Amino acid sequence: MVRGFELVDDKFRKHPDLEIILPVRGTSKSAGYDIVTPVDIVIPPRGNSGVIFTDIKSYMLEDEVLTTHVRSSIGMKRGLVLANTTGIIDSDYYSNPDNDGNIGFMLRNLTDEEVVIKAGERVIQGIFIKYLIVDDDRPASETRLGGVGSTGRK
Repeated sequence: MVRGFELVDDKFRKHPDLEIILPVRGTSKSAGYDIVTPVDIVIPPRGNSGVIFTDIKSYMLEDEVLTTHVRSSIGMKRGLVLANTTGIIDSDYYSNPDNDGNIGFMLRNLTDEEVVIKAGERVIQGIFIKYLIVDDDRPASETRLGGVGSTGRK
């Protein structure tokens, strides 16, 4: 196995009763894998959605990263952005002990109108990318200790 998507382990699922759709590319030339929301989302004007977990995790080679970006139809037509602008899913986030690598996202509404997104709608896209490290690389830690925001935590 080189890279792909799986469901998180049942004990880490946030939506255990829902059918989860694994990401797919829209066309053979698409760079991104479309990720759908498993639940309806209502975002108030100038507000945010709170974290929406997808119950999906990604695996990849150790020198790769999955970046997440809001789909252009969501950003340009609906006025939404990712709260962290670009999500970074490191290879060691996969199967971490806190949440099994459950990919989450938070949307921010830049408009003065409430925005509603329905369950099953394509919201973000994930793009796998190789990355480089410097010659004298000395990471602060060798292993991830948990989930979101845990890198560098002791």
